[in-house]
Amino acid sequence: MDIGFIGLGVMGQPMALNLARAGTQLIVWNRSADKSEPLRAAGATVATNPAEIFKRTRVVLLMLTDADAIDAVLARGTPEFSANVGHHTIVHMGTTSPDYSRGLEADIRNAGGSYVEAPVSGSRKPAEAGHLVAMLAGEDAAVESVRPLLEPMCHQTMVCGPVPSGLLMKLAVNLFLMTTVTGLAEAAHFAERHGLDMQQFRAIVDAGQMASDISRVKILKLVMRDFDVQGSITNVLKVNQLIAEAAREAGVASPLLDVCYALFGETLALGHGQSDMTAVVQALEARTESGK
Repeated sequence: MDIGFIGLGVMGQPMALNLARAGTQLIVWNRSADKSEPLRAAGATVATNPAEIFKRTRVVLLMLTDADAIDAVLARGTPEFSANVGHHTIVHMGTTSPDYSRGLEADIRNAGGSYVEAPVSGSRKPAEAGHLVAMLAGEDAAVESVRPLLEPMCHQTMVCGPVPSGLLMKLAVNLFLMTTVTGLAEAAHFAERHGLDMQQFRAIVDAGQMASDISRVKILKLVMRDFDVQGSITNVLKVNQLIAEAAREAGVASPLLDVCYALFGETLALGHGQSDMTAVVQALEARTESGK
């Protein structure tokens, strides 16, 4: 059975490559056509437009940047929507608001299709290694039909319940990620401004009980001033906003998240939107220089 994959960005391209290399009969499409060429080289078929994917497949994985991009690809709100999603399983692997996902599920089911949330935890490096964690939500039969397809991309798949439990779980995990990386950046900034040996600082953090896969990757980037993107400031700021909105709707206090949002916004304003999230250290440096 051919599987469709739409969205070959920072995360989507390595995810799709892992599927193709595992022997999945894959048909892909991306708005920027050049991103499809590594998939073609790996044996995937490259579609000329999204409609071709819906005509040739019954399961379509979406790794798109936002709700507008998803709606455009599905032709939601047009007569083509029912033809695109009817008798298909649509798998939403990106990050949008839970409310959007709830509404999308209703529309797809009303059109005769099935819907699965499958947002992933991890950035570019885990995506390349096939070490993502997928958080699945939806009707049991649809979830179980999709779960084996994700194995080449995800070393674990967790079933979280009905939609939008997968996205809510993703937002909770990302809250932890954002506050952790921001705290690590602040610690690195503190150590650097006190003249400490930064390689020793890194070694001590890596050797201690606070070490984790994410801290080892991100502390190296901080010490080396390597802001090559794994998860961009722009993307992190967008997800931060989604978490904040979900927190407000539920009346949940999120003071650490709110501080992160301010710092990521300042980093964006400094011109680092396409840098890795560790570039948040530059907002801290700017505050130090200004005496704030």
